[in-house]
Amino acid sequence: MTTENISDGISDAGTPSSADALVLAGSRPGGDPMADSRGISVKALIPVAGKAMLAHVTETLLGHKAIGNVHMLAQDFAPFRADADTSGLESNPRVLAQTSSATIATSLDKVLDEEDTRFPVLITTADNVLLSVPMIDDFLSAAEDTDIAIAVVEKQVLLHRYPASRRTWLKLRGGHYSGANLFYFGSPKARQILRYWAEVEQDRKKGWKILTIFGPWLLFLAVTRLLTVDQLAARVGKKLGLAIRIVPMAQAEACIDVDKDSDLEMVEQIIAARNEAASA
Repeated sequence: MTTENISDGISDAGTPSSADALVLAGSRPGGDPMADSRGISVKALIPVAGKAMLAHVTETLLGHKAIGNVHMLAQDFAPFRADADTSGLESNPRVLAQTSSATIATSLDKVLDEEDTRFPVLITTADNVLLSVPMIDDFLSAAEDTDIAIAVVEKQVLLHRYPASRRTWLKLRGGHYSGANLFYFGSPKARQILRYWAEVEQDRKKGWKILTIFGPWLLFLAVTRLLTVDQLAARVGKKLGLAIRIVPMAQAEACIDVDKDSDLEMVEQIIAARNEAASA
C-alpha cells in the first residue's frame, strides 16, 4: 500500500530502520458512533483537518527515518482502497495489510508471530492523529533495551497545555497518567502480555481493571497510591519476567486521540496551529 505528501521527517535514502510499526485501523464490534453518525464505514476514515485519520498516521510513520515496514491491521481493506486519502497505501511495498482476528489481542499476536514482522515493533492506533516525528523519536529512544514500553502523559503536562481536555487517569503515587496510544514490543517474548490484554480488552479505559489481572496485592498497592509509575512497571515486569518501562511523554498531544466529537474539534485546532507555525 505509496502515500503522497509524506510529512516532515522523511528518511534519507539508505538510512537503516530501527523498528517496524503496526497500526490498529479496524472497527470494534457494533461499530463506532462517530463513524456511524457521519455515514462512514470505518472510524479510521473519518476526515480530520481535511484528511482521513489513517492517512495522517501512516504518513508520519512512513516518513520517519527509524520506521521500516508499517503493518496495517483491519477487518476489511476495501474501504481504504476506495478512499482517496488511503487508496495509495496499497501500492506501497512497506505497507503490509493484516486481517484482524476476533479481538485486538489475538490479532496482534498473529501479526507478531509472522516471519515478516521484525522486532522491535511500535504499535499505535489510526485515531492517534497528532502522532509526530518528535514523539516517535522520544518514545523509541526511551524504549530501547526493553521488552515492553508504554507511553503515557502526566496530568499536569496535558492540562498545562490544554486545560479543557478530559482524559481517563490512572492515579499513582507521584502523578496521574493517561495512556498515549504508543506501545513498544522489543522482543517476541513480549507477546506473552497479550493474554492479559485479552482479559481486559473491553475495559481498557479502566486502569484499576487492568491491574486486577496481576493479583490483589498489586491492585491494593496501586489504588492506595503506594507505588510510583516506575515501581508499578517493575513489579508487573518481575511477575512476567519482562523488562517493562513506562515512558512519560513530554508532548501533551501524545494522549489526545479522537474518540469523540470534542476530541475531533480540539485535534483540528492543534493541526491548524501546527500548520500556521510551520508556514511562519
